[in-house]
Amino acid sequence: MTGQARIVGWAHTVFGKSDAPDTEALMAQVTGAALEHAGVDAGDVDGIYVGVMNNGFSKQDFQASLVALADEKLAHVPATRLENACSTGSAALYSALDFVESGRGRIALVVGAEKMTATPGVQIGDILLGASYHREEASVEGGFAGIFGRITQNYFQRYGDRSEELARIAAKNHANGMGNPYAHMRKDFGFEFCNTVSDKNPYVAAPLRRTDCSLVSDGAAALVIADAETAEGLERAIAFRARRHVNDFLPLSRRDPTAFEGARMAWRKALDQSGLTLDDLSLVETHDCFTIAEMIEYEAMGLAEPGQGYRVVRDGTTAKGGKLPVNASGGLKSKGHPIGATGVSMHVMAALQLMNEAEGMQVPDAKLAGVFNMGGAAVANYVSILERVK
Repeated sequence: MTGQARIVGWAHTVFGKSDAPDTEALMAQVTGAALEHAGVDAGDVDGIYVGVMNNGFSKQDFQASLVALADEKLAHVPATRLENACSTGSAALYSALDFVESGRGRIALVVGAEKMTATPGVQIGDILLGASYHREEASVEGGFAGIFGRITQNYFQRYGDRSEELARIAAKNHANGMGNPYAHMRKDFGFEFCNTVSDKNPYVAAPLRRTDCSLVSDGAAALVIADAETAEGLERAIAFRARRHVNDFLPLSRRDPTAFEGARMAWRKALDQSGLTLDDLSLVETHDCFTIAEMIEYEAMGLAEPGQGYRVVRDGTTAKGGKLPVNASGGLKSKGHPIGATGVSMHVMAALQLMNEAEGMQVPDAKLAGVFNMGGAAVANYVSILERVK
């Protein structure tokens, strides 16, 4: 086993438009629940790692300090907030893993959250553009969706129009999301709806339609991390066969925006570290902030050559019953994308699968799960390979 830290418990809110007024309330919903699930007392937590992007969603910042408001036993526990755009949750998780594996503590609490829906739509677009290179990309029409609209245009110009395959990805993930009790939108739209531009499915940033874009959501998720020795005395343990973080240039002008080279490197390094191949994985949870992202990620992870990701969609490889199910949870497309919670949520989804507790999402006999979470347009790239060890 390469890493000695284990996931030993978790909690997850329903994603969507929440009545919770802020991230403080959202984090309180998962903090105690995750500790209880792990069988760990709050007084035994040695470190707290919080993922909240914020960047204007709330005037309340310094959000690592908010977790302790849910339990006074956490008041004097060192707490740190991480921010890494859409991979904020994974940044918090990896810092907690480093903390435990360094021997600085035995138990760490990871909490990811975002409250997005209370912010006006135009302002949301501006906030999310903070994950782009403002000097060159701030004026892109359509906000962050516009950034991925440009990526899609470039991809189509090089490899051909794959709008139909993007609609198939959307339809797949919405159908999968029907089995996810935490999903923001549990509705099976079907391929024809996703593939047709209409009043209910207009272009958001051509050629991306509304069904090609993930949802603006509120939500929180939490993980409890313990060292291997501590985990032996607890009910469950999910280990990391590998975890790698690779960055790429922030400006799209400095790289091929259709290649996701940082993601490709992260996958290659994680698979090398684990001694596994894609054929060994039971499932993958990948970062489908937009359907074009999922298709390019097929190529980055090695399922297809550049420009050939559409074949993976057409032959059913990534369907729930396919050779390598991708986003059996419904992905960000159906589950929602509360920025700071997303990376934590993806690891919770994978852990549920490995514990055979994913119910309507369950991939039969899941043994090894891959997770890919990215910040920005494949700028910060995180790949985890998880397996159950208890």
